[in-house]
Amino acid sequence: MHPIATRIRQSARWLRVVLAWVALGSAMAQSAPGASVLPSLPAFSAMPVGAPDSGWRIAGLPKQKFPLTRFDIVALDGRTVLRVQADASYGNLVFDTGRARLAANAVLRWSWQLERGLPASDLASKQGDDSPLKLCVLFDLPLDGLGFAERTRMRLARTLSGEALPGATLCYVWDRLLPAGAALANAYTPRVRYIVVNSGEPRAGQWFSHERRIAADFLRAFGHEAPVVPPLLAVLVGADADNTAGHSMAYVGDVGLTP
Repeated sequence: MHPIATRIRQSARWLRVVLAWVALGSAMAQSAPGASVLPSLPAFSAMPVGAPDSGWRIAGLPKQKFPLTRFDIVALDGRTVLRVQADASYGNLVFDTGRARLAANAVLRWSWQLERGLPASDLASKQGDDSPLKLCVLFDLPLDGLGFAERTRMRLARTLSGEALPGATLCYVWDRLLPAGAALANAYTPRVRYIVVNSGEPRAGQWFSHERRIAADFLRAFGHEAPVVPPLLAVLVGADADNTAGHSMAYVGDVGLTP
């Protein structure tokens, strides 16, 4: 293949991945320029069984041709929780926070369990870049701290998408291969970085609770690009199996964000 054609193809793939992670609709693009107060995240436990509501919304790829990951509120183990099902699919459940200020000690709390995982997933490779369970926070990272190539790519992505795509996305994930505590960049773009909080095979029926200090984790992942934590744009729950064509099922309890 001609070198120019190869570069165009690679750029198109990179843009698709960026849009896949941050295809969050026009609400984010229309956020007010000033930072807002940190909002409360609507509790899944307070929702009726059925489709999620109260400001959470499902977002997929622009003109997505394969299935959306399914999100629904169900009763499980005496609790009302969010069920997340990926079936060779992609999708996120998103709550927009505007441009919320994060205190230095802000804590993200949640619980989840993985009933069925993705046996072919491998976050360290492009072909295996799927996750059966992830909780992500998206930041309005200024582009000034990025290298020339990254700035150019982000500006191109924003122009083509017509959206104010976030400069940094940090995802807490369940990964079958990497140990808990491992941190790595997305195989396609360093604008997305992972921190593994659960490792190994699914453990049906077993709930795991987590607390993370978001500012500290952001600086661990992106501190070389931004010494100050930028405003928070959104929180999302997701699962994807579009690369490996797998099938996963997980459950997520209430997600809390305390200042």
